[in-house]
Amino acid sequence: MEFSIDRNEFLQSLAPTQGVVERRNTLPILANVLLEAKTELTVAATDLEVHIRRRCNAKVKSAGAATVGARKLHELVRELKPGEITVRSLENQFVEVVSGRSRVKLVGLPAADFPAFPHADAKTKPTFSLPAETIATMIDRTLFAVSTDETRAHLGGVYLTSGEDVLRFVGTDGHRLALVDQPAKDARPIEKGIILPRKGLAELRRLLDGVEGSVEATVSPNALRVQQGDVELVMRLIDGEFPNYEQVIPKAAKSKITVDKNELLSALRRVSVVASDRARGVKLHVAEGQLTISASSPDFGEASEEIEVAYGGDTLSVGFNSRYLTDVLAVLPEEQRVEIALIDDASPGVIRAEDDESYSYVVMPMRL
Repeated sequence: MEFSIDRNEFLQSLAPTQGVVERRNTLPILANVLLEAKTELTVAATDLEVHIRRRCNAKVKSAGAATVGARKLHELVRELKPGEITVRSLENQFVEVVSGRSRVKLVGLPAADFPAFPHADAKTKPTFSLPAETIATMIDRTLFAVSTDETRAHLGGVYLTSGEDVLRFVGTDGHRLALVDQPAKDARPIEKGIILPRKGLAELRRLLDGVEGSVEATVSPNALRVQQGDVELVMRLIDGEFPNYEQVIPKAAKSKITVDKNELLSALRRVSVVASDRARGVKLHVAEGQLTISASSPDFGEASEEIEVAYGGDTLSVGFNSRYLTDVLAVLPEEQRVEIALIDDASPGVIRAEDDESYSYVVMPMRL
């Protein structure tokens, strides 16, 4: 195998592989990137759960394939000067990289041992197609609420379902829930729903950063395949039963507070400085026209702050984990007012952007 490629093009092709390659090295080959030269060059990486590959503009001098450490190759190419790079495979699985006066030989592993990229049926139509920016926003507004507890695999991803031209993402860790609906004309139904893994969505989000145009996604029995330009990403679905999330969403609210998002976010961050490191609890006390946020702990002290709100109901106090509140406020649009719907001090609260019914965030209260 031998090919020549522009340094910047090669660097752009290696960048998406860095988050995918296996860090724990359970299989040495999973720490490598596959370079496959045919009529064009493809760069691929996988951890067996997430697969990614990119087609590159390169001059292929001789066809073949090789694997080499993904991080070392990326680090090397990043340090090379702009210009053309020549890459060739040598005996004993070595890969040589030549650029100007630089000549580096990297240790590789047999390309035949690299896991095959999941096959795609050319006849299968995409399940949905949406602008890249829209999918990125849906990921941002749900992924942060997903559980990181590896013993609860069914909560370790975002639930995806579609029907009646609407696509829905739901993420929960059992203490909070984020739900976003997005119109998706011509989307094929996903009646039972699927669970997309946290890592796969995180890599997809990186891939979509700054991308313009639409992205096509195809659901198969055990995977989601996403095509964006020259990059193809496949993530294996989580096998499990997602909880009945609709039953935890309050149907009616006794009290509704409307407040400036940035003002609330700033106040929560200041007050939560003295909250307990473990529980991070803050109390919201609302009276007519005013919201008081307070926190205290024997280790750090106490703090409170008052902000003006639109509210005319009865006096009410309720406690929440401050991080659960700041997380959602951070992903809502700037210069936006938010609505906080409350029932009592023992019922979940619902946070939405004002005049936007497409997104709901449910957070369980805590005793303070």
